[in-house]
Amino acid sequence: MVPRPRRHEVDEDDEDEEDDLPQGVRISKLMAARGICSRREADEYIERGWVFVDGERVKELGRRAEPDAKITLAPEAAKLQGTRMTILLHKPVGFVSGQPEDDYPPAASLVTQASQYRPDGGPLLKPAHFHGLAPAGRLDIDSTGLLVLTQDGRIARQLIGEDSTVEKEYLVRVEGQLSAEGLALLNHGLELDDKQLRPAKVEWINEDQLRFVLREGRKRQIRRMCELVGLTVTGLKRIRIGKVVLGDLPLGQWRFLREDESFE
Repeated sequence: MVPRPRRHEVDEDDEDEEDDLPQGVRISKLMAARGICSRREADEYIERGWVFVDGERVKELGRRAEPDAKITLAPEAAKLQGTRMTILLHKPVGFVSGQPEDDYPPAASLVTQASQYRPDGGPLLKPAHFHGLAPAGRLDIDSTGLLVLTQDGRIARQLIGEDSTVEKEYLVRVEGQLSAEGLALLNHGLELDDKQLRPAKVEWINEDQLRFVLREGRKRQIRRMCELVGLTVTGLKRIRIGKVVLGDLPLGQWRFLREDESFE
């Protein structure tokens, strides 16, 4: 049985307002902000005594340090990070990215030995690969394409942290009429939830399909953007995240991120 995936805790920076007080910043928050690991992982490393601040071993959760403190990890932490895997899944329509919703199955349930794609060999799926595995970003139930699940908090923060600028590319089939002004608004000028969207790259690739490149991931963002300019989305497929492409990964199958691949 596949465990229910949890959401990576990369948006914890608003946990409390004490972090900005003069006594310093929580060490776990500093580690996450610097991309060393996620805050959850930082707490784990601190409890194990694997974190050093200005040369001093730290074991107490909640400890604070100056914002410019030097933070290093023990070799054991670096070794553990090296064993954490990232999975690339070609999600079909009808699966949710995270926890099961309204009887729809989670995408993680597709991660099985039978569905692993290994054209060039590589590691086999093991039970340990499910520990802490969580989606790094969402893909709507009605959408298909590349979905990332990872055990590595560094990758999760890279892809879905508040300061993430990793590009996501989509092929979007639409119905309706789009004016030149509407196309310009899709590229820049729209707001969702009273917040301005970051500039995007949107262009026609044929008479009923648009190519979107975004640097953010609001809930149902592309569908809502299209609605604002009079379009209805009839199909949506994510084909790239950063430098990693969906490629020939079959629908419903998955593979491990290779050592020679990175999102940035």
